[in-house]
Amino acid sequence: MRYLLYGTIIYLVLINIVAIFITVADKQKAKHNRWRIKEADLLLVSALGGAVGMYITMRIIHHKTRKAKFMAGIPIIFFTELIAVVSVLLWASRI
Repeated sequence: MRYLLYGTIIYLVLINIVAIFITVADKQKAKHNRWRIKEADLLLVSALGGAVGMYITMRIIHHKTRKAKFMAGIPIIFFTELIAVVSVLLWASRI
């Protein structure tokens, strides 16, 4: 159980660092009219566990804040992930 918890925490920290990095990178690319990171890739990183990091970064640097699929979608992804993680941890604690 302990390894599952530690592994989950490490994974979530790393994927949120990735989410922060790509959100900032996309903002910089937008400022300089350069090739952007695809919205689908940004949402994929959120769906893989980086929703918290991406949402907070979006709010801080004011990036993608006018896009409904990001402002509503990322919190929905986060709460779905939260339910999934809590469910897995509760299930694993019974074993």
